[in-house]
Amino acid sequence: MQTRAAVLTAMGKPAPYVESRPLEICTVHLDDPQFGEVLIRIRAAGLCHSDLSVINGSRPRPVPMVLGHEAAGEVVAVGPGVVGVRPGDHVVCSFVPSCGHCVPCQEGRPNLCETGAAANTAGTLLGGGRRLHHEDGAEIHHHLGVSAFAEYAVVSQHSLVRVDPDVPFDELAVFGCAVMTGVGAVVNTARVSAGSSVAIVGLGGVGLSALLGALAAGARRIVAIDVNPSKLRQAEALGATDTFDARDPDVMDHIRAATGGGVEFAIETAGSVPALETAFRITRRGGTTVTTGLPHPDHRMSLPPVVLTAEERTLKGSYVGSCVPARDIPRFIELYKRGRLPVNKLLSGRIRLDEVNEGFDRLDRGEVNRLVLVP
Repeated sequence: MQTRAAVLTAMGKPAPYVESRPLEICTVHLDDPQFGEVLIRIRAAGLCHSDLSVINGSRPRPVPMVLGHEAAGEVVAVGPGVVGVRPGDHVVCSFVPSCGHCVPCQEGRPNLCETGAAANTAGTLLGGGRRLHHEDGAEIHHHLGVSAFAEYAVVSQHSLVRVDPDVPFDELAVFGCAVMTGVGAVVNTARVSAGSSVAIVGLGGVGLSALLGALAAGARRIVAIDVNPSKLRQAEALGATDTFDARDPDVMDHIRAATGGGVEFAIETAGSVPALETAFRITRRGGTTVTTGLPHPDHRMSLPPVVLTAEERTLKGSYVGSCVPARDIPRFIELYKRGRLPVNKLLSGRIRLDEVNEGFDRLDRGEVNRLVLVP
């Protein structure tokens, strides 16, 4: 079948993207779903910094590639061997498909699936194939097994979580990345306890999701840090007890003074080394620092190892919020429906497929949290 899609032709084109047009809107060929694969109609897809990182080259991926990994849609058709979903089902996409057989999957950590990671790096579906082609037959790579900036997508059944059809698609989409990553980092990786103090460094869609997760977990004090004053105001409106401008050269001293030596948990979501260093330095003795960021692989940070022992400090990575998607997406949606995770407040607007380059300009300038593309 034919479908319109946003194809990244080259990484590293300069902003503004409305002028350089890194994403070309064109008609591509989409193969029928093969064994274990599902054809879905994309109903909503969020614009995420992980997509932007591929566009600007800080997260290298093979091109050409149809971007988009945070999405919700409707099942149109299923290939042979598919179980658990059928035409008409509403689904949320998970950007790390899990094979169920590698060591991490067998240990209950599907977010670290080795087969899924290899497929994502190669730009294929979980089974190793590509279902996107130009009219001349040239293959187009998949982004994180989803490629949601399109009208339709073929994905592995292991990239999908079936959900109840009573939540709008634009709200469902953010559960596939922002909510899993941010809320999961708080409740799964950090295991924030009721009555604790938490800092969130970086207030994009993931950071604000982490803030909502800290509220749901019962944190007594939530410190929000960002370089953008409007993001700080939004964090305060969502429930942050303290806000600090990261541009202040003495911001770490001010946070430690305000919190009596630092916070028990610091969550870094900005994807930059300075943000991670800030998060680590505002974590108190005996505390835990968690990073969800994905800076360029060549970037390095300096860390005095002695503090890990002398202060019993913990520094942890969190990928996909340490989530089990089939378990966590439904439970996070249920918290949303009960008013405990008001993620609809993170939505900044809706755009069409033809507006995707302009949308990434707005994301790059820090003007939005989550724009949702409706093909």
